[in-house]
Amino acid sequence: MSEAAPQERRLRDISPGIWALGFVSLLMDISSETIHALLPVYLVTVFATSMVTVGIIEGIAEATASIVKMFSGALSDWLGKRKLLAVIGYGLAAVNKPVFPLASSVGWVVAARFIDRVGKGIRDAPRDALIADIVPEQLRGASFGLRQSLDTVGAFLGPALAVGLMWLTAGNFHIVFWVAVIPAFLALGLLLFAVHEPERPAGRREVGFPISVAELKRLGPDLWLVVGFATMFALARFSEAFLILRARGVGLPLVLVPLVLVVMNVVYALAAYPAGVLSDRFNRLTMLMIGFVFLIAADAALAFSGGLAGVTVGVVLWGLHMGFTQGLLVTLVADTAPPELRGTAYGVFNLLGGLAALVASVLAGALWDSFGPTATFLAGAGFTAVALLGLALVRRRVPGLGAAHNS
Repeated sequence: MSEAAPQERRLRDISPGIWALGFVSLLMDISSETIHALLPVYLVTVFATSMVTVGIIEGIAEATASIVKMFSGALSDWLGKRKLLAVIGYGLAAVNKPVFPLASSVGWVVAARFIDRVGKGIRDAPRDALIADIVPEQLRGASFGLRQSLDTVGAFLGPALAVGLMWLTAGNFHIVFWVAVIPAFLALGLLLFAVHEPERPAGRREVGFPISVAELKRLGPDLWLVVGFATMFALARFSEAFLILRARGVGLPLVLVPLVLVVMNVVYALAAYPAGVLSDRFNRLTMLMIGFVFLIAADAALAFSGGLAGVTVGVVLWGLHMGFTQGLLVTLVADTAPPELRGTAYGVFNLLGGLAALVASVLAGALWDSFGPTATFLAGAGFTAVALLGLALVRRRVPGLGAAHNS
């Protein structure tokens, strides 16, 4: 039997609700990434902001999303209603999108970016907990991988749309930002009418106030191990805005700058689902270690490259590391968290990761301004090596963690 057959069978077994949530993510990512692909260059060229300012804006935006995820995930456990919070989060992001083309100052752009990330924070933890509630254990890696792949298809279609529209409009940022509003509202409509939340299983423990010592203790040591090495890894992963700026620095024309995210996300989308399927058959931690090695190689290529060919290699490797890490980390949370506390677990996971991402983005901007891009990417490689060592120690000392569920 061919190797493709198990993957095709798994695709058929994945429920319509997971497919719908995947396409909701795809549409919202088309909207968001159309804007985000241009935003760093927009800030630097139109408003003359510094690299440190770009790093601070990106870091604060992502940290905001992570902090909100903590509360929204816990609230979804307490209420037992995950779809409601997902609708609120996607709705807020959709309504906020017109602020980007209307913004007349850096302050307005920062406010819009902040509100956009609040919407993301409200929706993401309940959505991922909802996926974990819907899928059977043996399809968990494949289902999260599929959702991640569809989400990432949107992440490269958005920049591709940005490239085409920038070319057609002779570099008119505002028209591009207005077009990006449309898929955001389509995502909201699909979520409202095509996704159905399952009934709470009889006998599942009722959750008290989730953000309490008693409930956090119930998350268990394996979940805290996953959160620990994921947070170390987040310190190594600064914003993709720096990939865009690196490509611009080696001579990529302004109109083609969004192609950086197109290339990265094509690779990411192609890798995420197969990585999820493989993680259902083999140890997830082993797959993560492969992803960490890809990031070290990406940072090395980006640090020492002096031209577009080398930067392209770095961007491809960056996409591979994303495919081999992001969906698997989310799957590991579902593997290790108690079912009634999955929302809280995703909240904790994203909060600590987001705070680490804030530090990483600010540090990346400061290193870039002070010492140049080589120092920025070498620092990323160093943090990744430390995270890889930590993951190897966990893999050795807790052999059951990340074990396959392919029965």
